[in-house]
Amino acid sequence: MKIPKRKLFLLIIFAYVAFSLYAAYNVFFSTKVISRVHRVVKKESGALSGGVRDGGAVAPFLAGDWNPWEDEQVDYNSALAKKREGFKQYLGRIDQNKPKRYRVQIWGKAAIGLYLWEHILEGPLNPTDKIAQWREGELHSGKIDFSFYTGPAVVQGHVPLDMHSLVLVLNGREQQKVSYSTRWLEHVQSLVQSHTVSHVAVVLLGNEHCNNDFIAPYLKRNGGFVDLLFVVYDSPWVNDKDVFQWPLGVATYRQFPLIRPNAQLITSNRPYLCNFLGTVYKNSSRETLMQVLKQSGLEKECITTARDKWLPQETADSLRRYQTALAESELTLCPVGINTECYRIYEACSYGSVPVVEDVRTPGTCAAGPSSPLRLLKAAGAPFVFISDWKELPAILERERGMSQEQRVDRRRRLLEWYASFRQQMKERFTEVIEETFFKSD
Repeated sequence: MKIPKRKLFLLIIFAYVAFSLYAAYNVFFSTKVISRVHRVVKKESGALSGGVRDGGAVAPFLAGDWNPWEDEQVDYNSALAKKREGFKQYLGRIDQNKPKRYRVQIWGKAAIGLYLWEHILEGPLNPTDKIAQWREGELHSGKIDFSFYTGPAVVQGHVPLDMHSLVLVLNGREQQKVSYSTRWLEHVQSLVQSHTVSHVAVVLLGNEHCNNDFIAPYLKRNGGFVDLLFVVYDSPWVNDKDVFQWPLGVATYRQFPLIRPNAQLITSNRPYLCNFLGTVYKNSSRETLMQVLKQSGLEKECITTARDKWLPQETADSLRRYQTALAESELTLCPVGINTECYRIYEACSYGSVPVVEDVRTPGTCAAGPSSPLRLLKAAGAPFVFISDWKELPAILERERGMSQEQRVDRRRRLLEWYASFRQQMKERFTEVIEETFFKSD
């Protein structure tokens, strides 16, 4: 039977529309997942990969959660992991290149500990009250993190010790102080024997006659445990290997403060040529000094206050008068006492008042080398006036009168700069010696 062309054309159109609707339904409404990639899954693999059993038959596992971007995600995660590992290695290299830091604790059981901490190392102290029972501070110098403890409440067995390196500051000037210092040395020795402490240094205010035999058995060179000794005065033991000379500094035990130079201190017009406030011992060169000042009529041009007996303590009023004399004098007269080195030298430097130092060795066992006495200060180029006899003083003061204010200001500035540089040198030396001795194998 012949089908009319019109009916055939309509039949084709109907079939095309029906097929299009069916295809659209499958694309937009069917829940069946159509995979881009045809996968053949064996029945055996279904059991191994989580296939579902139904009456003993193994139904193959279909990848219903397959991600068409799975390969790209794997590559991204791999690249990210490599970047993270590279960053960790970078941080590790930075950490390795950082300078290694060490920790050292200082126990200040003598007043010179305050000169070490506040004037040399320039560390803070809390509380600021100078008569507090317990004071402490921390600072960084070189590769070392220092912590400092001082005050009457710092007693044996009650100082927090969380490091293996220790600096002990002691006073060995007289027998009573020696006995006290020996007890501290024995305490630290027990800490070394129990392996609580590994390295020990001592800063010692030595005897003014340089008789420091009490500490000799504790030095490592003699079979003891003290690695380093920093000792005040020209001790013959000093070898710059394990024994080093240390400056006496200012009288912190009399509350002499750290002076910060300012413009007024440098440029002021000082009304006096010189000053001497101190004890005049019988048959000493200090008597000669006072006679020279009186006979030459210099008492009016110099501030002088003499006493015949040494006083260990300073009142607020006497400290104020002494500081005023330093600040208002061009020169500070420094006659020898039991030792040539005295607090007055460093206190004069603090105020820019040039020390006029009696360059004479005193009795005792101190070193007698060509640069003694005061070999530490001389080696540092101290810009002092050195004399061997106080009869030289009138000529020195005569030259002083002829100086202009500009010359005096320039000299004052140079003295203050030298003293600041000297303290910085002591800080660097102290830090470097401890680093090299305590931590040289690290």
